[in-house]
Amino acid sequence: MGTDRHEQVLDALGAAIANGSLVPGTVLRSEELQEHFGASRTVAREVVRVLETMRLTSSKRRVGVIVREPVEWNHYDPRLIRWQLDGPGRPAALATLNELRSAIEPCAARFAALRATPEERGRLGALGERLARTAKARDLSAFLGFDIAFHDLLLTASRNPMFAQLSEIVAEVLTGRTGHGLMPPEPQPEAVALHLAVAAAVAAGDADRAERAMRDIVVQAREEIAALVSEGGPEVE
Repeated sequence: MGTDRHEQVLDALGAAIANGSLVPGTVLRSEELQEHFGASRTVAREVVRVLETMRLTSSKRRVGVIVREPVEWNHYDPRLIRWQLDGPGRPAALATLNELRSAIEPCAARFAALRATPEERGRLGALGERLARTAKARDLSAFLGFDIAFHDLLLTASRNPMFAQLSEIVAEVLTGRTGHGLMPPEPQPEAVALHLAVAAAVAAGDADRAERAMRDIVVQAREEIAALVSEGGPEVE
């Protein structure tokens, strides 16, 4: 129960900072947090500690906990990404995240084609086939799971640990896209075909083809989201 309460307070306070309800420079005091959220001192202190590790806040003696400027936040923290995707800044957050994917994932696909183990090449192909089956069945939940696994494996197979650590970020983007209705009822056949093309290129060790196909995936995802938003897709609450 204590853990649940901690997560509830963390989500509420973190989201308020992420969406700008609590502007930079706002001073938060432990006693006020306890009263506002009906939380114990232990929960309030633990939540503040987590926010500080995310660089969303800093503590100043005799002042309190201060909300930091966005430029100082740890923008790679998956929780911050989730809060931003859940809030009014979702379009801007998606644009920023897609720019990051465009910069990293095509390069990761190139290196995966050069460095993946035989076992990883086989698994990537199998995941591509599962994506195709679940897309045809319109099973978006299963499709999402295989999509996350596909991109995670690709980043890992690049053998660049810094790329691999971006896996959680990509997972949050994919999850947020599905959770907020920014996916068509049936994943586009072109997108599925491109995932299969990436898997085939990695299996063949064709770095150029793997990079091109992955770049096409990211570009298509960006255009798909932009189209759904412009057509008056799900509103941000």
